[in-house]
Amino acid sequence: MPANTSPIFSAKGAIQWNPAILSAANTAKDGTGTVATVFVGNTANNNSGNFVHKLIARSLGTNVATVLRVFINNGSANATAANNSLIAEMTLPATTLSEVAAQFEYALALNLALPPGYKLNVTLGTGVAAGYAVTVIGGEY
Repeated sequence: MPANTSPIFSAKGAIQWNPAILSAANTAKDGTGTVATVFVGNTANNNSGNFVHKLIARSLGTNVATVLRVFINNGSANATAANNSLIAEMTLPATTLSEVAAQFEYALALNLALPPGYKLNVTLGTGVAAGYAVTVIGGEY
């Protein structure tokens, strides 16, 4: 029996972020340790999940170079490595605070369907001073 033969589109937008500034180092490559949850798949109203288009990281000032790691979590505790999967990494170069020049936008295309209740968690490989704001752009099915 064939699966969906017609494309489906998001019914409404879903934009999420973690209000905490991402600045602490986490060198674990298995999604354990201190993570920032930046997106949670909607479970309300028999939701069929979410589509995650992209992740945007913006420096909040002067930072050393680091790497942003993105993990899918199955909705359970991230302390259990088997609940997490590393899906992407993005190099974040050193940045310098400026009041006359814009900070660069670091965008990572994800383009994935996220089941209800699943999460996107992020970590930094190196601790940074000013931190990063991370926003996820997507939609709800």
